[in-house]
Amino acid sequence: MVPKVDEADNLARMQRGELYYAFTPQLVAARRRCGQAVGRFNRAGDLTRREIAQYWKEIIACQKELPPPAPSEDEEDAVLHEYPWIERPINIDYGTNITVGSNVFINFNCTILDTCQVSIGSRTLIGPNVSLFSGTHPLDPDLRNGTNGPELGGTITIGEDCWIAGNVIILPGVTIGNGCTIGAGSVVTRLEIPPGYSGR
Repeated sequence: MVPKVDEADNLARMQRGELYYAFTPQLVAARRRCGQAVGRFNRAGDLTRREIAQYWKEIIACQKELPPPAPSEDEEDAVLHEYPWIERPINIDYGTNITVGSNVFINFNCTILDTCQVSIGSRTLIGPNVSLFSGTHPLDPDLRNGTNGPELGGTITIGEDCWIAGNVIILPGVTIGNGCTIGAGSVVTRLEIPPGYSGR
């Protein structure tokens, strides 16, 4: 059984990357809200650029209004540059701990576990099957204790003008500098990737 905790303190601990409990009523409800929004997006038919942006707003619980429609589809893309272009399906944990810059592309089968803040800089390209894991578990098996035990995490920051190629996994606490290329199939565990780095 999950211990009784102060929900506000538990949420703050999660966002700071400290030990917290994921299966409290508040966090279960938050994941359910996001899962429902993601499910609607993934099941939707052919979508316009504006519809993709609207679904993204729902996933990340953004209250900001979309700009007025542009006269043409080409102009719509420019008007909606603040919202990512996403190929489905996508998998997201909470949605509320994600920040994405302008003109970002996210290819299909991307998984974002946003236990802690996940930031993606402008003009960055995310390849297919990329996984961004800001959440993790204690290494001590006695402390883990299944769904009754605590979890923790670390922020993920991806700079501007990066290319994260297909099947890359980025682990908690990683910062990738501007202009980096992370080769296909990489598992990124180094906490600091310098700007302009290219490789695996």
